[in-house]
Amino acid sequence: MASSELAFVADTYIDGRKIGEWSREGEPKIDVMLRSDVRDEEEARRMLEDAPVATKQGDVVPFSVLAELDTKLGPTVVRRVERRRSVTLQVTPPDNVPFEAAIDALQTKVIEPLIASGELPPNVTINLGGSAGKLKAAQTQFAWVLLIALLISFFLMAALFEDFLAPVVVLVTIPLAAAGGVIGLRLVNQFVGEQPLDIMSAVGFLILIGVVVNNAILIVDRAMGRLREGASIEESINGAVADRVRPIFMSTFTSLAGLLPMAVAVGAGSELYRGVGAILLGGLFLSTILTLFVVPSLFSLIWRVRSVFVPQNPEPAE
Repeated sequence: MASSELAFVADTYIDGRKIGEWSREGEPKIDVMLRSDVRDEEEARRMLEDAPVATKQGDVVPFSVLAELDTKLGPTVVRRVERRRSVTLQVTPPDNVPFEAAIDALQTKVIEPLIASGELPPNVTINLGGSAGKLKAAQTQFAWVLLIALLISFFLMAALFEDFLAPVVVLVTIPLAAAGGVIGLRLVNQFVGEQPLDIMSAVGFLILIGVVVNNAILIVDRAMGRLREGASIEESINGAVADRVRPIFMSTFTSLAGLLPMAVAVGAGSELYRGVGAILLGGLFLSTILTLFVVPSLFSLIWRVRSVFVPQNPEPAE
């Protein structure tokens, strides 16, 4: 007897099986179901064991003779993803737990120990989907956006400066700003309110790329202008910092004053933009202070090394 025929008998006694359709003229069809009137699980099991089944040889035997019944927990519907059977477990973290922290805890405390224990069959895989999958995709896309923003900034400044080393000096302020952004976010999280580093807050780091380079551009552009006028490297750097320190502080302090309410404000909906404000506030403040020391030092170092290999004003041949 085929297994499909046994499955038909079992399905008829447990859930019911469609055996045909009935309809009147002009009316929709109605499914005709064959099922047992027993709803109790134990009684349905005993009835299935004693159910008469006709074999191909013409004999009638109980169902329990042809198959062994074993009750186990299983899904009501077999779901498939890319033609493979799948089981979906929905996990909802508590409201006070950041979503990314919940994903990390699920990965490190549940999935990785389960895989390391060897209890999973070799053909079983575990994938995070839903909001967790979207978060990973968003993080990957955001990393590419940051990289593209850095490349655009580099090539744009290289074209404006007509030099490929000057943008390197300017872009060194971005790691300084990133450190300041993290410090600002930690301070807000400590003294103002809980503010996790989510995708919305991370946009602040993207904005910093276009903001913090302005101060370094002022210094580098002025120093290169003095070098073209014939000044030495020391005179160019000192003069550039002295000429640009006042406008740098003026523009920075006005920006910080405008960002301060955004970072420390409390109230309904403030958590949406508080992270961005904290990152911008801390990144802009720290990068401005360090720019006045790091950028001149790096500019002087690079131009001294450059002058050794590429003389700026070679003596004309006699």
